[in-house]
Amino acid sequence: MTLSIPEYSKELSLRLSGVLDTIGLGEDIRWKRINMWIQSEEMESKVNRKRKHYFGSQPEATTTTDLNSDVDCVILLDHSVLGDLESWVPGVLTFLTVSDENTPPGYVKLQQVYGDLPWLIYHEHGGHLKLDRYGRSVLCNNHSRLKPDFADYHHGPANTNHFGTITVDTVYAIRNPTWPGQVYQWLTRNRRHNWPSQQMIDLIKGTGALLVPVGHKLSHEQHLEWRLSFSHAEKLLVWLFNSTQYKCYILLKIINKSFIKPNIGNDALSSYHCKTCIWYLIENTPTDVWQPDNLLVCLELCLRLLHTWVESKICPNYFIPEENMFDFKLSGDIQVQLLGVLSDLLKQECRYLVGISCDNIGQKLMMTCQSPLIEPKLQGQDVAQVLITSVKFLLISFEYVTTLGFKDIFKFKHSALDRLFHSHEPRREANAILWKFYCSFIGSQLASKNLSKETPDLHALDIANEFLLMGSSSDVLSGKLKLATFYLVRDKLDMAEYVLNEIHEHYCYKISEWNNITTHTLQALLTKNLSTTQLISQCVAFPVYYHPLEINCVPKALIQEMFRFTGPDQDDSSTNYIQKLVSVDPKFYLYFLEFICHHQQNKSSHKKAALENMMFTIRHEDLRFMDISLNLLAYCLTQEERRMNSFNVLCKSMKLIPQNNAAKWQMATFLNASFRFLRGGRKNYTNAD
Repeated sequence: MTLSIPEYSKELSLRLSGVLDTIGLGEDIRWKRINMWIQSEEMESKVNRKRKHYFGSQPEATTTTDLNSDVDCVILLDHSVLGDLESWVPGVLTFLTVSDENTPPGYVKLQQVYGDLPWLIYHEHGGHLKLDRYGRSVLCNNHSRLKPDFADYHHGPANTNHFGTITVDTVYAIRNPTWPGQVYQWLTRNRRHNWPSQQMIDLIKGTGALLVPVGHKLSHEQHLEWRLSFSHAEKLLVWLFNSTQYKCYILLKIINKSFIKPNIGNDALSSYHCKTCIWYLIENTPTDVWQPDNLLVCLELCLRLLHTWVESKICPNYFIPEENMFDFKLSGDIQVQLLGVLSDLLKQECRYLVGISCDNIGQKLMMTCQSPLIEPKLQGQDVAQVLITSVKFLLISFEYVTTLGFKDIFKFKHSALDRLFHSHEPRREANAILWKFYCSFIGSQLASKNLSKETPDLHALDIANEFLLMGSSSDVLSGKLKLATFYLVRDKLDMAEYVLNEIHEHYCYKISEWNNITTHTLQALLTKNLSTTQLISQCVAFPVYYHPLEINCVPKALIQEMFRFTGPDQDDSSTNYIQKLVSVDPKFYLYFLEFICHHQQNKSSHKKAALENMMFTIRHEDLRFMDISLNLLAYCLTQEERRMNSFNVLCKSMKLIPQNNAAKWQMATFLNASFRFLRGGRKNYTNAD
């Protein structure tokens, strides 16, 4: 199995774990909540003398304020249930659990036993007893005693009531004190990693099972069947979770609520599916995998297992694997939609986490990621490695913010400034860095909006210019390059040339691009005692990102890149927000802008130097966005009338990225020009553009 976890996952896992602690998922709070429910159950049983038990997310402490999960309440009936007649006791209303080849896995019937003899009753019916197909006198599951009088509404066998903010689902059940025979294999199956331990298995075996009055939906004897429920065992297994397993399960529930239910509905994936997924993974993975710094790895393993189950439409019950919990759940449309959501989450490599609004986790994680990771006690290689992680966290936050709409970005601006002036010193510095990136995006977006008008608002363009100037010192290159692009699209060539020359004048050729930061480079830079802000603004170059909202504030060649995900095969659900951004390697983009500027100024020698620098960069540097760089180079070669060279470069780009490549647009233009040449001569060919 190939995991797509980013290299900074360990540090991000620890930060995410810390965020979850702040919303009440720390171990101390967890066990206080569990003990509170245990004591509540004991006190109520003593006062009311009812055999009442609480199950579900609240007693398990696997819920949060925004999840606000229901409470499952089970009231036990006085019936006595046996697994075999050897334990029969005279004078007690007794039933024997029976099943046959037509009884679905996970269900039983309750055949009545004589009160004075250990004999089974046949051919007697009336009242609560009905005859099954074999003439056995079995207890019907829909008689009136199973429906409490008090209920706001009924949902299957459960009766729902609201008590303040808590919803309680009450159901009557019968306790089977012995471990059911059809689940005996669970006690003895091979467990390579000793989870649960044999001691815990023995404890779970003693809890028996509950018989809930509900039958299988496709059964011909649905009204005679009782579903096996292992609520006691399930609660013990959840209590057995270590901190990482516990948080991973809650994260699955939060992801379900945040991304799956809003798009597909409440019935596609349930908390019990998530819980089952965790149990199977814990049982089949080494214990040392479930550590706090592996939280993201464990979360991806869970999502991949769920994806596999959805793909096969089989979710095996943890206690009875023969029972498929996806029965009646996944119709064709729901399966396709669910696969799409899970696939998209896996492709995003954990970036979706900053978009979680439940309990404000996304914003809290983003704020945590903005905090500098350097501490005075860390020296040498440790400091350098920690700084690498900090820079990459910065990019995650930046990528997330670039997806916000025009109005939302200003709301984010105010919240960012609030944090900037009401936070401690290290976080204030980190927010100042991020704010410069946001300024570049705001300015470019504002400019694009006004440049799309027949008569641009000059005042708005001046404001955009101010934002771009504020963002120009975000890092070594990206902010200044966005400013130079703004001048180019407005035909202010002298100002664009001035900015580009200033970059060259102060440009440090020993800078580290964000995806190629070496420990050696950082150690050398740290000897200068630079702050985090100075280090990033003087020594680190981020990619230049353009959102589709900035389409009127980019060079002509980049406009084509914004449509590389359009077509009959594409839709919004299949393209995540990172893919929708146009991303250019900063050093290459510098040379590209120089070429465009000098081309419009007819400075041949400068233009030739910029073109050679572009080709040298592509040959000798490991560019992250190589396909876009090749396409830009091809565009420049076309401007120089080197069409065959341009075509060869486009072919290399298409070979590198066959799908969703804007090179197709340029190749179509090239072929059109070639046909014109064949039909109309050299003149038409030369003027094809």
